[in-house]
Amino acid sequence: MRILIDILHPAHVHFFRNFHGEMRARGHEIYFTARDKDGSVELLRAFDLPHQVISRQMSGAGLAVEMATRTSRLIRVMHSFKPDVLTGIMGPSIAAAGALRRVPAVVFYDTEFAEQTNRFVYPLAHSVCTPDCYQGKVNGRHLQYAGYHELAYLHPNRFQPDPAVLAEFGLSPGEPYSIVRFVSWQAVHDRRELGLSAKQKRHLIEVLQRRGRVLISSEAPLTADLADLALHGRVDRVHHLIAYASLMVGESATMSSEAAVLGVPAVFIATTGRGYTDDQEHRYGLVRHFTEDQYDMALSAIEQILAEPETTWREARQRLLADKIDVTAWMINYFETSFASAR
Repeated sequence: MRILIDILHPAHVHFFRNFHGEMRARGHEIYFTARDKDGSVELLRAFDLPHQVISRQMSGAGLAVEMATRTSRLIRVMHSFKPDVLTGIMGPSIAAAGALRRVPAVVFYDTEFAEQTNRFVYPLAHSVCTPDCYQGKVNGRHLQYAGYHELAYLHPNRFQPDPAVLAEFGLSPGEPYSIVRFVSWQAVHDRRELGLSAKQKRHLIEVLQRRGRVLISSEAPLTADLADLALHGRVDRVHHLIAYASLMVGESATMSSEAAVLGVPAVFIATTGRGYTDDQEHRYGLVRHFTEDQYDMALSAIEQILAEPETTWREARQRLLADKIDVTAWMINYFETSFASAR
């Protein structure tokens, strides 16, 4: 098979990189198109993945311009690469280009409230693949699997944390630290998000610093008073850092889920939730979700979490892994049984 993968966000690189490696080893040809956003191209280079940048992140009214431009460029890449199948996460460009060029587009997604995009994408896609905890309606062919996106690259079959990597981030093994993630809220589906205020961000950092070091990962530039806490290190190594943290706190559902599948508790603060973070909260207790106006409740949860023994989270992770699958293995099976045999 010839498979074209479209990357819109750094997390999408992680989702597909093991799929790329295994499918290449099985004789398939893979090529990436990419959106230059928050280190996505840096990650593609770090993992030596063949790619072409076809757009750069725009916001506001510019999103429609970017969508039209990247879809046109994607079609040009399709003309030269001649894919048998397109795939990506969220997938507006692959759904449109696939429909126009009559190439099947397989869309992976896990964000229910991106209603505007989903209404457009899902009917055009060949199939829509979601975690089985996805709470939205799919207008089209819907396949479900018992996992989360993050288990495509953080399942124990795919990833083992290395404490030696902590030195690259200026940390020592056994040193307590928390990771905080702030989001820029520039995506189409972020319109309803409020985000933490500058005052809340400063206060949150002060609270966490009482329990150890704090490292901040932020999509937007940090204010001068927080800049010294910015996380520095190779972006392709950050999951080793997450794996040994005491706690993950912030506005990112993806990084909260990454922490959860690694057995690190997460406090997720955002206006809107996700089916997968709800699943991780209600079934395993590894994520606690609060809205911005529940900030004081989030602080109480932080205190409660940090008072728990580490065995609480190890045991919760073991329950999670007993229930969930290696998502990359599921992807390989789906593509080979559905598309390789059709050629």
